[in-house]
Amino acid sequence: MPRKLAFSGKKKKQQLLEKKHKKGAFDETGRRRPIGLVRNPEDEDGEEQSMVQKINEQPKVRGGAGKPNRYALQFYRETEAELKKRKELARKELVPASETSLEINLDDYFDPGLDFPKRPPWNFNMSREELDSREQRYFTEYVLELERRYDMKHMSYFELNLETWRQLWRVLELSDIVLVIVDIRYPALMFPPSLHQFVTETLKKDMILVLNKIDLAPAPLVVAWTHYFLEKYPGLQVLQFTSFPSYNLRGKTQDKAGANIRRRKGRQRMAAEGAQKLLEACKKVTDGEVDLTSWQNKISEEMNLEDDSDDEKVEIEDTVTVKKSDTGYEVHEKFKGGMLTIGCVGQPNVGKSSLMNAIMGKKVVSVSRTPGHTKHFQTIHLTTNVRLCDCPGQ
Repeated sequence: MPRKLAFSGKKKKQQLLEKKHKKGAFDETGRRRPIGLVRNPEDEDGEEQSMVQKINEQPKVRGGAGKPNRYALQFYRETEAELKKRKELARKELVPASETSLEINLDDYFDPGLDFPKRPPWNFNMSREELDSREQRYFTEYVLELERRYDMKHMSYFELNLETWRQLWRVLELSDIVLVIVDIRYPALMFPPSLHQFVTETLKKDMILVLNKIDLAPAPLVVAWTHYFLEKYPGLQVLQFTSFPSYNLRGKTQDKAGANIRRRKGRQRMAAEGAQKLLEACKKVTDGEVDLTSWQNKISEEMNLEDDSDDEKVEIEDTVTVKKSDTGYEVHEKFKGGMLTIGCVGQPNVGKSSLMNAIMGKKVVSVSRTPGHTKHFQTIHLTTNVRLCDCPGQ
């Protein structure tokens, strides 16, 4: 039997580099390899698409029935050259720009031809497999069309996982009222006109815009943005909201460090004023078709509670989550069974989950400083006939 040839550490290192490069997203010239963008999320054993980077990907368990990466965030992978260029740019001196140079035209920001994915046409005669195949094909064509028309380097991050978009479709289908939450610091950039047009004109549903985190912006700015949206979108109801009103925080409001270091006073309580504004907006939409007395009583009780300075453990309720592939569809019936369904939609990190906890008066949805923490839609009952649907950020 011949002796094995010596395999040095240098050769082993070169072998690993070649293997890594072979599986990488880019060829020898640094260009992306022409590999398909979208794969079926049900195929956990399929080869990973190298052009797409998964965030917080979980290890696969052999023989396991679950699909831990079904809702994993997926984005385009950046080349080493692109990452290096970003790092070099970050080291450069910051030159303050004038306020006028920072102004942008929203018509230039939101390209009229740039739309978001919508569930393709369907009918009740289609099987689950047929519907799933049609949605996969539609989404693949949608992404490829974006690549054809736009330079992806100039596009913002957007979700490449079809499962996440299915959650948005489901929430829009179930909701009687679509609640769009935006950060008051960048509201116009977080409110796409295409979403407003689709919900109000195609789905014929009511929309309420919530300017969230108003405690982080001066009052004149909040008022100015409110008037802007009321003028630009006639018929749109606009609310101001904060999940951390001053009466629920310890410390002085004039602290130099601001609200970032102020701690919650005692147990988590309802943001009663914000909840009352939302209730009044919902009353205008329902126009007496849904009995909202129990919701009003809940808010009134919270307003009449005395201050509770004792710390209490946060109560966490079970939430209703989707257990199987959400490829079905049901015809929407407004206020079905006297139930009001409010869908919460918004980009990552605008505070959707915190808003829902503040409306409930206790923690029912987990929150995180990491954008995209919510992975699938959750249904939480505010009262017996009012429910909230939390949608993953898009």
